[in-house]
Amino acid sequence: MPDWMGAALAGLAAGGALVVGAIIAWVVRVPQPVVAGIMAFGAGVLISALAFDLVLEAQDEGGFWPTVGGFAVGAVTYVAANAALDRLDQRNPRGRGDSPGTGIGIALGALLDGVPESAVLGLSMVGGGGVSVPVLVAIIISNVPEGLSSTAALKDDGRSRTYVFVLWTGIALASALAAVAGFVLLDDASGGTTAFVTALAAGAILAMICDTMIPEAFRTAHAFTGLLATAGFLLSYAVHVLGG
Repeated sequence: MPDWMGAALAGLAAGGALVVGAIIAWVVRVPQPVVAGIMAFGAGVLISALAFDLVLEAQDEGGFWPTVGGFAVGAVTYVAANAALDRLDQRNPRGRGDSPGTGIGIALGALLDGVPESAVLGLSMVGGGGVSVPVLVAIIISNVPEGLSSTAALKDDGRSRTYVFVLWTGIALASALAAVAGFVLLDDASGGTTAFVTALAAGAILAMICDTMIPEAFRTAHAFTGLLATAGFLLSYAVHVLGG
């Protein structure tokens, strides 16, 4: 199988987790505490993956300054895009009400998260290396509750099944394209460039965790949020160590 196709499949698997979450939410009503618990666990998994796989890989590839620069740009870009969505009223603005946001808003957030996540999956395959398993596992675990919570909101709003699954399938395909782009466009890039892009994704993911996943999990899981996030962190760390 060509490497670019492997990158596409990795991105599709990551985006497909959103579809899996959507299917679960459409068929059964998952209790909100369960969704919150999965969200907290996924946050811990992602924090571990970005620390041990993305940031350290970026440091090894291009050194300190490209890593720091990319991380900062990724975080600022995500926060700026989030603020733009708030102004457009597509998501519940921070600090206003108890709702995590509209179904469309969460879906837009999933797309915003998914592009850099999938791009870094493709980037991890540059140079003949296989896909980063810890990062892929982390993305899949974190994407399921996003698909769950968004689809539940869309269903309550009276959206049709066709609308919901075309939406999520489109985001899954966008994730696959982002993974291919990460592989193809950066295949011959310098170490500094790949480090910058890898760290950019890490910064965006950390900003997303702090802005979206942990607050939404804490809203329901409360005191268990930290414990579940710790369990997710340790699982991802184990995958990193034992899989390496």
